[in-house]
Amino acid sequence: MFIKFNYVYLLIILALQLGGCASFGKGVVEGLLSESEKKDMRVCEIWSKGFKGIDASIDNAEGKAKVLMVHGVGHHIPGYSTILMENLMRELELPVMAMPYKELTLSDPLAPSKELGNLRLTQLLSKDQKRELLFYELTWSSISEIEKEVLAYDSSGQHSFRRAKVNDALKKFSNDAISDPMIYLGAKQEDIQKSVGQSFCWMIAHGWDDFPSGIDRPCDVSSPGMFENAEIDDFIFISHSLGSRITIDALQRLARLINDKNFQSEYPQLERLHHAIQDREVTIFMLSNQLPLLQLGRSLPEVLNQQEKYCVPSGSNYADRFANQTHIVAFSDPNDMLSYTIPVGFKDKYLDSRMCTVVSNISINVAHVVDVLGFSEVANPMEAHVGYDHDERVVELLAHGLSDNNISPVIKERCQWVEIIQ
Repeated sequence: MFIKFNYVYLLIILALQLGGCASFGKGVVEGLLSESEKKDMRVCEIWSKGFKGIDASIDNAEGKAKVLMVHGVGHHIPGYSTILMENLMRELELPVMAMPYKELTLSDPLAPSKELGNLRLTQLLSKDQKRELLFYELTWSSISEIEKEVLAYDSSGQHSFRRAKVNDALKKFSNDAISDPMIYLGAKQEDIQKSVGQSFCWMIAHGWDDFPSGIDRPCDVSSPGMFENAEIDDFIFISHSLGSRITIDALQRLARLINDKNFQSEYPQLERLHHAIQDREVTIFMLSNQLPLLQLGRSLPEVLNQQEKYCVPSGSNYADRFANQTHIVAFSDPNDMLSYTIPVGFKDKYLDSRMCTVVSNISINVAHVVDVLGFSEVANPMEAHVGYDHDERVVELLAHGLSDNNISPVIKERCQWVEIIQ
């Protein structure tokens, strides 16, 4: 889990410890307190044609609303998404939760003894139990834990006591979090992508009643109900930081495999599943988006800049598209050192054309910007990276989406929407 370190408090402590400068420290504290009493002026700017929220899927009369959460860097344990899930519960008016939750251990289809993380399913219901959301939570960090053992000595008592307390906390965070992108770009990349692919398979194949809790085996693509569910259910991904790169890579991997003739001959039942997914819209809400950063130095997909061929009904390769549309809704805080908006042209140059990708960008201050005595502004970079799960505007957009006919008062008042024509 992330070590939350409040940069503003550090400034206060340093100021108070300046010898003979008590009045300066008092001024800093009073300045920060006065800032906290001001109206919330955090920026929220949206560039989008509009997008559906989770509530539209819940109200889908034919199928189920299914959400898959994929975490980012750092050690995570099952249940890490509870804050976000419970905020969505309140916003979507789903106050009933089935207990206990269900979970299983993911396995590699080609090596069933290899574990690929944990998948937990929680069922959320309205009071009359007529409205339902199935919330699937993937915890893949166990895959990278073994690799991190090479750095374990650095956090041991043998070395950590030699550092100042603040530096030691930052070093432990660095060892845990910054190592994950390096591990992902190495030999564990395919395993982590398979973890998402297996989670997606289980999400398609099973709802609450038939979810096989407690098992340890790969998902069977020929499971009863797999194809019927794929045709009517709605699939939504919520990812954070590195999890966004992992999610899009995993879906691009599926797009490649599904169109591979050798793979099709080995798994002939995938053709029917492919046709079902082709007519669906997949939404990926990327919190603290890192796609541009994590594109550096990577090889490119084999199909690029060909959306006209794959995504238009009259296109020559329309039958080979992965989905009818993959809508990326990218959230980024300008004060987060590790998140980025997605630039114009990125999807054509770097994302597989078979995904039929549409991009929405949301630049939003989830961390408060504080003016310290009028000579400097500062925002907690850690809060800017991890604070999405409890930001009211973020939860509103996830829950209700954005359209001319569906824009909540909070978003209308506190966000600026530039409607994009695509």
